[in-house]
Amino acid sequence: MIYPELLQKLINFYKKLPGIGDKSAERMALATIEFAEKDVKEYAEVLVNAKEKLHKCKICGHLCEDEICNICANPARDKNLICVIEDYKSVFSFEKVGNYKGVYHVLNGLISPMDSIGPEDINIASLVKRVSELDHPELILALKSSIEGETTTLYIKKIFEKQDVTISRLSYGIPMGAEIDYLDIITLDKALEDRKKISE
Repeated sequence: MIYPELLQKLINFYKKLPGIGDKSAERMALATIEFAEKDVKEYAEVLVNAKEKLHKCKICGHLCEDEICNICANPARDKNLICVIEDYKSVFSFEKVGNYKGVYHVLNGLISPMDSIGPEDINIASLVKRVSELDHPELILALKSSIEGETTTLYIKKIFEKQDVTISRLSYGIPMGAEIDYLDIITLDKALEDRKKISE
């Protein structure tokens, strides 16, 4: 081992972050130990607080500190317009665009028979309940263009096909397999604007 044991442990933790390799983890670990002691303590406290206090909104599944997220709690948002997304990272992407005035529903996954993930394993049941309480809602399916995304889209369409629900999807200008949270703001805004109805 070329690093002191404690430094190696710190490097190993940084390597658990997405997109962080050996070199980046080493730089981050070395930078961290150069922090002032009060900054290190604050950093540790923020990590613990984030883990303990952040949880899923009981309505939409987005990440929040309170029982209901600030989007669901906002009376100015159109509750009849629900953007259905795979995970809460995509909420941040749409909110950066700034033009979307509806609410969200986070599935926390996609249907994937290959991985033994069925409809009961993701947040679809609460979507059905939400929709049943609305008057002619529109669902915007903002799921990635992949086998899992298409399977989930078809399943949701099937659930609501005999109900008074408009279902649209983001325009196909989004590249196949693209992750929503990696798209630039202009592409995402255009995809929302050019969404296509897939049922009424």
